[in-house]
Amino acid sequence: MRTMRRTDRERDRVFAEAVADKCRYAVLATVNDDGSPYCVPLSIVRDGEWIYFHCARGGHKIDNLKNRNRVCLSCVGDVEEPPDHFTVVYESAIVSGSAEEVLDDGEKVRALRLLCERHTPANMAAFDAEMAREYTATAVWKIRIEEISGKQRPPLRAKLE
Repeated sequence: MRTMRRTDRERDRVFAEAVADKCRYAVLATVNDDGSPYCVPLSIVRDGEWIYFHCARGGHKIDNLKNRNRVCLSCVGDVEEPPDHFTVVYESAIVSGSAEEVLDDGEKVRALRLLCERHTPANMAAFDAEMAREYTATAVWKIRIEEISGKQRPPLRAKLE
């Protein structure tokens, strides 16, 4: 990764992983056949050095991943828009890595369970029934975290009158 321009806002790996762990969604950037960018929001879950997401078995994103598996993932954590300032207080993480489809059934079910526990914990009683209904139509991909960086705009002090 390039050196961050605002080094005063750079945060360590632990901070960046925490942002990835709590973001409501992440945006995955891939590359089209013609070299142009394509990005799409995802529900993610991190498990150690891997980030998992689920999706349909085909489509634009899948075509791109199969042709070029290098990806970038943008995660945004807490955000505040102070009403008396022209700025946004935020925290973010950028992940770069290589994506691959999860083909092992045990790993796929475990990843889907982790995703559901993170994003829909109140529905876990219906997990097995949902797996029986949707498992074959659902793909799971994982991104190996090769690089991760964190950034934070710290909270502001009150404006002086």
